[in-house]
Amino acid sequence: MKFQDYYEILGVKRDASVDDIKKAYRKLAMKWHPDRHKDADRAAAEEKFKRINEAKEVLTDPEKRAKYDRFGANWQHGQDFTPPGGGQWRSMDPGEFEDLFGGSGFSDFFASMFGDEMRARTRGRPRATRGADSRAELNMTVSDAIKGGSREFSLATVQDCEVCGGSGVLDERHACPACAGLGRVRGHKTIELKVPKELHDGMTLRLRGLGDPGQGGGETGDLYLTLRLAGDDVYRVEGANVFADVPVAPWEAIEGARVDLRTLDGTVTLTVPAGTRSGDKLRLRKLGLRREDGSRGDLYAVIRYALPEDLTEQQKELLKQLKEAGPKEVKGGARG
Repeated sequence: MKFQDYYEILGVKRDASVDDIKKAYRKLAMKWHPDRHKDADRAAAEEKFKRINEAKEVLTDPEKRAKYDRFGANWQHGQDFTPPGGGQWRSMDPGEFEDLFGGSGFSDFFASMFGDEMRARTRGRPRATRGADSRAELNMTVSDAIKGGSREFSLATVQDCEVCGGSGVLDERHACPACAGLGRVRGHKTIELKVPKELHDGMTLRLRGLGDPGQGGGETGDLYLTLRLAGDDVYRVEGANVFADVPVAPWEAIEGARVDLRTLDGTVTLTVPAGTRSGDKLRLRKLGLRREDGSRGDLYAVIRYALPEDLTEQQKELLKQLKEAGPKEVKGGARG
């Protein structure tokens, strides 16, 4: 097995004080904590984090450090290390090692040198466990769904304290003030979500690695995000059917027209028949929301009379003539 130079791992001198060793450990532990690295770099970070903790375990314990210095003073980094004979040292098999350390692991070098002491000091240490999955809901308007693209939202989180690296302590005497010794702090993270094309109310998405962080170096759980579709000032939702207000000019409604209409399936052309009245509903089959069984609701284009925003003087004059040419009042709806 390979000799482990713990001083080199922590980047300290061989005569470094315990305080200097702990200071170096805290800095490296925060940098290499696995939860601070993405999937591609996580395995390397876990290995580095394990070596850092192993070095701190030895160099902050006076008896271990003395034994390590006595047997390791003349070793060359990278040489094979053979434990002394006579029964004073023994190696543990992988199964016993896993049971003893919950899968978090120390090197074979450490196990051979300090195995008996580890057994006494770490009995009962919890195994590395995966973080719990979490659930959340995100409200989204039909207009957002039609627009597509990406949508940012904020998510409440519980994560390892960055000050203590999730340990809950700064040293053997002081609890971490940032997390009150809990090792976890509440926060928020901003997540960018790509809007699914075939979106329906109640759709649940699994977002890997966005759940609760694991314990003892375990992997982070997943987030199950349920999307809820809501109406807005243009689109209204009734079950799987969508009602969309479509403004048309009076002359378009009188003469008939073809207008572009934004739907969940993209832009479609709507034919407005001649003589269409304001409030009429034109049905477009299977362009509504998708149901859980895969079927689709309908889209109803609700005709609303409207005028161009910038009327010319001639148009204004013609409207005056329209007023003078016949009945001057309209009735219906909430009008008394």
